[in-house]
Amino acid sequence: MYRTREVAELLGLSPAKVRRLARAGLLDVARDSGGYRFTFQDVVLLRGAAELESADLPARRVRSALRRLREQLPGRPLSAVHVGTDGGRVIAREAGSAWEPLTGQYVLLLEGAAPGASKESSDVTPLDRPPHEGGFLLAGERGPDGWFELGLELESTSPEEARRAYARTLELRPNHPDAHVNLGRLLHEQGELAAAEAHYRCALAASPESATAAFNLGVVLQDLGRAERAIEAYLRALAADPDLADAHFNLSRVYDDGGDRAAALRHLRSYSQLTRTS
Repeated sequence: MYRTREVAELLGLSPAKVRRLARAGLLDVARDSGGYRFTFQDVVLLRGAAELESADLPARRVRSALRRLREQLPGRPLSAVHVGTDGGRVIAREAGSAWEPLTGQYVLLLEGAAPGASKESSDVTPLDRPPHEGGFLLAGERGPDGWFELGLELESTSPEEARRAYARTLELRPNHPDAHVNLGRLLHEQGELAAAEAHYRCALAASPESATAAFNLGVVLQDLGRAERAIEAYLRALAADPDLADAHFNLSRVYDDGGDRAAALRHLRSYSQLTRTS
């Protein structure tokens, strides 16, 4: 359990703001004669609330969104999700999906806007959509990069066809790391965890310094309950990209679940520092 001053130092907030957020009714904070006592999950929720307020969202909207999020995740810690903003909306993210807590509606995560997507997928000019035949696409004589770009275009409208486009990319170029990452992510989102893991590992074999592939591998290993392997993958992602804040965040969750409070706090502190300066 953490005292108000410890939480304030960790999150870079004033003790008065921590107390104000604690009184807002977002969480059931324990109190004793010395004041508030916060759990790790409380600290994560307070961090999210502070970040949302710093994005100039009205405090009432922030409180309402976080309360709704608690209702949507009964029995689960809010440290399991990331909470951020997009165009004035509060957005919750978990395992490749995203939704608005206030409305409960799922939203599309644009490539590059969230961790876990291939960085090559931003700034891509969509190709002309080819005609359909037999439920799939006639894409002509595209090379592997053309099929990859087609997969990017199709993700928002037809994930199944995007999967096929990425698979065609890999038929033509088996060591295409970004196709492995994106196909793995689509499989991951659809609950095919073993297949997703295989593609992330192929991406790393083709591109050993890929922070995205290592991060995604960590996420799927965490979802599979293989905590030690997930830690290895997240540390590999940080070795490739020390500023990958979400790897620190996920590591803090894994370490906290394993009872290593010191490591959990260390990585949560690193996450807070990175997100404050980004």
